[in-house]
Amino acid sequence: MPERGGARTLNDIRPGGRVRIQRHHSSGAVRQRLLDLGLMPNVVVTVVRSAPLNDPIELKLDASSITLRRREAITIEVTSEETREETKQ
Repeated sequence: MPERGGARTLNDIRPGGRVRIQRHHSSGAVRQRLLDLGLMPNVVVTVVRSAPLNDPIELKLDASSITLRRREAITIEVTSEETREETKQ
């Protein structure tokens, strides 16, 4: 997967991290599946845990839990939710 100019992806977030989705870099059926699961821009997601071999990862979004492969998580650009909260104050 090519470097995204230093942008962080969902794949970079450790368990317990809370982030806001900025955009998708996927296309076709994968993009549609991610959107259908609720992984849309401006949605806040918490990484719950990684599987023992580090793939897949479990995400918490609203009242739902989602399991996502790392190869799909790397296509989702995110920003830190904590940083966004600090700028509001």
